[in-house]
Amino acid sequence: MTTVDRIPVSSAMGVSSTTGAKTLTDVAEAIRTGVTTSVQVVTDAIEAAERYDKAVGIYLARYDEQALEAARAADAALAAGEPVGPLHGVPLGIKDIISTREGETTAQSLVHDRTAMSGDAVVVERLRAAGGIVMGKLTTMEFAIGMPDPAKPFPIPRCSWDLERWAGGSSSGSGSSVSLGAVHGALGTDTGGSIRIPAAYCGITGLMPTYGLVPKSGTVPLGYTLDHIGPMARSARDCAALLDVLAGSHPSDPTLAAAPSVDYTGALTGDLTGVRIGVDRLERVNPEYDPALNRAFDAALEVLTGLGAQVVEIELPHYAEMTTADEVIMFSEAFSYHLPNLRTRWLDYGAATRQTIGAALYYSAADYLQAQRARRVGQKAIQRTFENVDLILTPTVGGGAASLERVKDGFFQPGGIGPVYTGYWDTTGNPVMSVPFGFTDDGMPLGLQIAGRCFDEQLVLRAGDAFQGRTDWHLHAPDPLNSPGPQSNSTTSRARHREVIASC
Repeated sequence: MTTVDRIPVSSAMGVSSTTGAKTLTDVAEAIRTGVTTSVQVVTDAIEAAERYDKAVGIYLARYDEQALEAARAADAALAAGEPVGPLHGVPLGIKDIISTREGETTAQSLVHDRTAMSGDAVVVERLRAAGGIVMGKLTTMEFAIGMPDPAKPFPIPRCSWDLERWAGGSSSGSGSSVSLGAVHGALGTDTGGSIRIPAAYCGITGLMPTYGLVPKSGTVPLGYTLDHIGPMARSARDCAALLDVLAGSHPSDPTLAAAPSVDYTGALTGDLTGVRIGVDRLERVNPEYDPALNRAFDAALEVLTGLGAQVVEIELPHYAEMTTADEVIMFSEAFSYHLPNLRTRWLDYGAATRQTIGAALYYSAADYLQAQRARRVGQKAIQRTFENVDLILTPTVGGGAASLERVKDGFFQPGGIGPVYTGYWDTTGNPVMSVPFGFTDDGMPLGLQIAGRCFDEQLVLRAGDAFQGRTDWHLHAPDPLNSPGPQSNSTTSRARHREVIASC
């Protein structure tokens, strides 16, 4: 198999784009070897933010001067021959429910007590210790759950591929900032899909690690028993490099598991010989399933089998029950956290936040406990499924990015953002990564989920990296300011997928 020809998306689907976008690992290597400097890379990131931030809604706060100062220090340390970390001099972004020392954490809300958190969260400390440079705090959804509300004084996060569409939530700015080159890696959080949905919508890679692998202290909670922090970047290799830094126990987070130390980057062999992959396309779940998904699946499976994988069709056990449990648990835990402020500051919350968290009024304590019991049944069932396969593939979402008009009334409203296939894995707690694997007929990125056994991030990342070594979906960089907008072009979309298959 040879690497596919890298055709600009603009010629294939009518969307302004270029290939060959810079990955985090490539940038880090270029800085270490003197091909470029951290000052130059940070300056480029600032220029990207200047170009896109206002239109796309990437940042809640930018730390340009602090970032340039850190870049100058990084270059001086390298010139002096000092030891450097794996992220030395690389621009990174932080979702604004995670604390940083440069400024306050808003949770994109008028309600959050901005004096309650200060300094760096553990994950931010680890990124800095590895040499990473914090560029700013990235847009999210209010408390990581409330949809964009134009009545509140916060940016509306827009898709990096089409300004009339949503970037996905709740790690919205994390997805768009990586896609547009304003940062080369970002932190997201995931309780119902909030790393993987924006990764799919923005055409990048996002990893939700196993529950209990990455410390969450210093983060505004949504659902205590569901929340994950994970990396978002252009490639699976980038996510592995970030996870090498982020993973590991810490006394501040009692939910962490005693997982062994792992070299995630070292596990990227590029080979999938003998790996058993179960595939569930989830077409039965929702009638709005985009027809381009099956073409993308066919092409992806050709690539994976060409890498040595064995593919079988499966059906995820208790799918409806696990996705329902995710909502019941998430809403109930969020309601418990927010109840004092909901009583006294109801109108300070965004309309969709009130509506979503308030839905937990209809759940009883018995409902919450039953959801947790069902969750355990589902966890045991998926463990049994993983006795027969090593990885599981599903779509991340049912199509391209949803229009902002469609989502304005709320994520969980009928017809809100269309089919989403992420919450199942938050309930089970398994590691799962979304990687770009094609485009819709109107030129929007599609995401493929790769899930593995608990604490087997090595294989999840290895599969994503091997797939990306033979395809270039993750290297497309959009320019929404120069895009003519999505154009229906099913003939060329099908041809693009046929080219991927033919190149294997």
